[in-house]
Amino acid sequence: MSSLSARLPAFPWDRLEPYKATAAAHAGGIVDLSVGTPVDPVPALVRRALTDAADSPGYPTVWGTPALRDAITGWCARRLGAEGVGHAHVLPVVGSKELVAWLPTQLGLGAGDRVAHPRLAYPTYEVGARAAGAEPVPYDDVTELDPAGLRLLWLNSPSNPTGRVLSADELRTAVAWARAHGVLLVSDECYLELGWDTEPVSVLHPDVCGGSYEGIVAVHSLSKRSNLAGYRAAFAVGDAAVLGDLLLLRKHGGMMTPAPVQAAAVAALGDDAHVAEQRARYAERRTALRGALEAYGLRIEHSEASLYLWATRDEPCWDTVGDLARHGVLVAPGEFYGEAGARFVRVAFTATDERVEAAVKRLAG
Repeated sequence: MSSLSARLPAFPWDRLEPYKATAAAHAGGIVDLSVGTPVDPVPALVRRALTDAADSPGYPTVWGTPALRDAITGWCARRLGAEGVGHAHVLPVVGSKELVAWLPTQLGLGAGDRVAHPRLAYPTYEVGARAAGAEPVPYDDVTELDPAGLRLLWLNSPSNPTGRVLSADELRTAVAWARAHGVLLVSDECYLELGWDTEPVSVLHPDVCGGSYEGIVAVHSLSKRSNLAGYRAAFAVGDAAVLGDLLLLRKHGGMMTPAPVQAAAVAALGDDAHVAEQRARYAERRTALRGALEAYGLRIEHSEASLYLWATRDEPCWDTVGDLARHGVLVAPGEFYGEAGARFVRVAFTATDERVEAAVKRLAG
């Protein structure tokens, strides 16, 4: 038997372990800013919805309850400005990473097919292509891609790791290019509600897609905006034909969001107040860490949205990682996100207020 894992790159985070040990040895303990995992409480109304639905002995449906589909379509209209989104345009998924990793396989891609992703990118885009046996193709400009054999085009705005936001004009150009060449465009928009210096726009907005979802899909998650990373609650919205095919396949695979999590997602999508409260927490942490990093000699690039600061001291990223680790502060090397990040580090501001304050004090000397 051939091993599917043999197609995949080495798991990068294992390389960070020695630096993590150095940071953990600091007298004040580690300040882990390497992984953008939520640390704040799950909103009370979401927890209540989860527990109220705990008595769910039957199998949930892959397509989700009508209440969940209503919550998704309502949120898309309210928050994204999307028009005419119906149940046929939505598909709940078991966390967005699951979809990113397995979408090429579920689309039937394989040898001879190509999957394009941003040159600086979340590594799972490449992993998903390789798992399917397709060729990953990094790009800087969508319009410079060779469309031959290209079946899937990933966008990511706001970007992980850089926090860069694509303008409506850039999104329109990408959508038009993909449609002209018959390429499915999938936009990973999991950080869309976390814009700081600009307001991110979805590909589902009529100013971008022209009011049609043909050939486009947007991916959204409740992990960051609602602190629900542990719940694995996400969804895709867009081309009804594409999502209908995926729904049929996922039914065969039993890829179901648990019923209590579906109920929790309905509560989370229906409430904007907890999102505003969480944004305020992140805004304060972002301001504090940005000031400390800049005073320490790092330059921040992009970072106009998302939960990260993309920072450089114009040196190899591992040198920066090592230096910060000696202060008990752990960050992610930009190299994890592609060769173009080799002189950058990604700094998450998802740590607690107390840990962020500790990092600020350490960097101040």
